[in-house]
Amino acid sequence: MTDARAETRSIRWTWIAAIWCAGALFDASQTMLVMHAVGGRRPWLPPFVVEFVSWLPWALATPLVIALARRRPIVQGGILKVATVHLAAFAAISMTAEAWSASLRVTFNPWCHARPPTFVNTWTSSLTDQILTFAIVYVLILTITYVVDSREKMARQMTETARLNEELSRAQLAALRRQMDPHFMFNTLNSIAGLVRDQRSNAAVGMIVGLSEFLRRASEDSHRAQVTLAEEVEYLQRYIDIQKVRFGDRLRVSLDIPDDLLDASVPSFLLQPLVENAIKHGISKRVAGGEVRVVGARCGGVLRLTVYNDGPWVQDDREAAPGGVGLGNLRTRLQILHGGLAELRLRPVEAGGVEVVVTLPFQEA
Repeated sequence: MTDARAETRSIRWTWIAAIWCAGALFDASQTMLVMHAVGGRRPWLPPFVVEFVSWLPWALATPLVIALARRRPIVQGGILKVATVHLAAFAAISMTAEAWSASLRVTFNPWCHARPPTFVNTWTSSLTDQILTFAIVYVLILTITYVVDSREKMARQMTETARLNEELSRAQLAALRRQMDPHFMFNTLNSIAGLVRDQRSNAAVGMIVGLSEFLRRASEDSHRAQVTLAEEVEYLQRYIDIQKVRFGDRLRVSLDIPDDLLDASVPSFLLQPLVENAIKHGISKRVAGGEVRVVGARCGGVLRLTVYNDGPWVQDDREAAPGGVGLGNLRTRLQILHGGLAELRLRPVEAGGVEVVVTLPFQEA
């Protein structure tokens, strides 16, 4: 922290020195051009150096003016009192600067006068001539200070706002992620209860073992809003293993996700609720069961994931499309992570069946 502040002060001093060197160089050059235009044949180097060095007090006083501008800003209340303080500071700096300039002119006589001017005459005449220029300089220092500080304050506010928005998004994602756990647990325990009622004890035990393993893996990554598609497929496979205990041969699942997509970054628990929705609405209510297909594809910078089931498009599907814990939760998480670049659509397929299509930006983890 100390090194950063020292570096910042060094940069500010560098900028102050550079700006004042440029201004002094311009003023000294302008003086030499005027002298040349009126036909002066005196040596140009002494007056050039004197004019250049004359601005040294203002360069040294600039940090003091900046500090005063920040400590006593004119834009806040008590304008008369603040203006009086700045006016006093301006007068002190102006008189000091002209005293320095007069001392240089009296000491070195850069204009080669036959009789060197006195200090008092030089000081008073120069102060009268330069007072308007000094006033402009002082106002410029104040203006630049307020503009730079305003931009820095705005940048800090934008950074703080971005940080707060990021923390809010993380909190929302964590809350949504936690919402999925009881939802998933409720459905799975319901299935286990059904197996127990049907006196399928071995299947119920197998489902409990699979559930515990699934929850163990999921809890390890519960703090992560996004995982790789490979990890998501692994979670999904464990969920499918649990459901196969319940449905047996009635449930047929195929995964068609190319290897080059497995490093893609996707929201955690993306595929599981989609497959759960397909099983619930397309498979569980049919005596013959059915098929669920999970397909991944990439089109340019877009990742497209499709979950299809060969069940009918019924009223339950229409009601599930706009909301529900699973799909509604996932839509919200996609919106938080990717805004309008991500989309989830549930629609019937002309050849028969229902599919959910998720599109989101392709990003490697």
